[in-house]
Amino acid sequence: MHAEQQRRFSAAEPTLQVHDAATLRSAAQVLDACKNVREMAQEVSAAVKRNEIWRGQQCLNLLAPEAPTSPTVRSLLSAEIGTRAAEGHIGPVNRWFAGTRYIDEVESLCMELLKRALRAEYADHRLCASMIGNLAVYTALTQPGDTVMTAPQPFGGHSSNRADGPAGVRGLSIVDIPFTPELEVDLDAFRRVAQQQQPKLVTLGMSMTLFPLPAKEISEIIAPWGGKLFFDGAHQLGLIAGGQFQDPLREGAAVLTGSAGKTWSGPQSGIMAWNDPAITERLAWAVFPVLAATHQVNRVAALAVSAAEMIEFGQAYMAQIVRNSQALGRALEQRGIPVIGARRGYSQTHQVIADVRQFGGGLEVAHQLARANLITNKNLIPGDAASDWDRPSGLRIGSIEVTRLGMREAQMDDIAEFFARVLLRKEPQEKVQQDVIDYRRQYQTLYYCFENGLPPAA
Repeated sequence: MHAEQQRRFSAAEPTLQVHDAATLRSAAQVLDACKNVREMAQEVSAAVKRNEIWRGQQCLNLLAPEAPTSPTVRSLLSAEIGTRAAEGHIGPVNRWFAGTRYIDEVESLCMELLKRALRAEYADHRLCASMIGNLAVYTALTQPGDTVMTAPQPFGGHSSNRADGPAGVRGLSIVDIPFTPELEVDLDAFRRVAQQQQPKLVTLGMSMTLFPLPAKEISEIIAPWGGKLFFDGAHQLGLIAGGQFQDPLREGAAVLTGSAGKTWSGPQSGIMAWNDPAITERLAWAVFPVLAATHQVNRVAALAVSAAEMIEFGQAYMAQIVRNSQALGRALEQRGIPVIGARRGYSQTHQVIADVRQFGGGLEVAHQLARANLITNKNLIPGDAASDWDRPSGLRIGSIEVTRLGMREAQMDDIAEFFARVLLRKEPQEKVQQDVIDYRRQYQTLYYCFENGLPPAA
């Protein structure tokens, strides 16, 4: 494209834009100022580097859906094997392409490591995102028009199991699982609704997740009409593998999905595991040929190593994640920042959920904290309506990354103090930001991996 064509294209005003218009205009202006296309590519690399320095070295990253990957996992994501196509199931007859014997080796190693990490008979590694795993389950185990029960979003449910996600795209009739304000399933109410609706599938899928869910009880309630339980462990998958949460496949779940990019601490990927041979063919068909053809073999290799790390270090890593969440919840509440679940010990996962409506709500608070290099996210909480999505009352805080950097309970008290300085004492954000940068400087090594092992003793 010639320079004049580029200028005309960048100046064109789109008729519809779902992204922030000012941010896109700024990007267009950056490109317009470049002398040539090489400079445009350099601007992309520079933005990546800025993020690496700020988010990777200067911030306390407390996002629950993120985890830093180990050096080996990160290096495999740029490996040569990522340029290779591997359509189909493992094995020379099953592939569309010849020349895949080493790819078969990598993929089979990954699958076997996933099965060992999750203590499962079957696993699939080809899902580029956990939402695709959810769509695979709905494709395999339901038909359009079937009734399913899933968790509503103000109580921690996720869009992947609601009308605006894979469940809705599949054409399913979605009924709410009843919850209490303390984020517990109301089993008596569930029993009444489930017996009336007789759902084909019940999905326990929580993006706001503090405590184990009654998988065994629910699977027993829905068994009389052949209903199946699907456990969407997007956030809890590492905790499950590390033995620090419930074990859904042994509590009645027919299938377990999850993300490798959260507590699992691997590459952005979806994982699916199950034990029942009767659903194997349907699940495998839903993955290929329905939803995944070529599926990023570099990501598969990175996923395999992250599974090995989970087998080796998962128990210690996940246990410290939970201890840190509990310590952080306690420290925030002690300073006057309300935390959901205090009665039950704040958390049994990697998450802490704060009610920050008195400080301006989740959107305002998340951006205040970000200006001080404390990264969190806004979140719907009980009492919010679905329409409050943009400006909810809650704040979701995660302990994954700070734990992998070697922090323990004492450091959670320090983090809570940074929160208090911003939200309660209203200290200048520039001052808090510099103190966070100085604090973060001493935590730059990633642990719970083969390169660096466990953190030094406290």
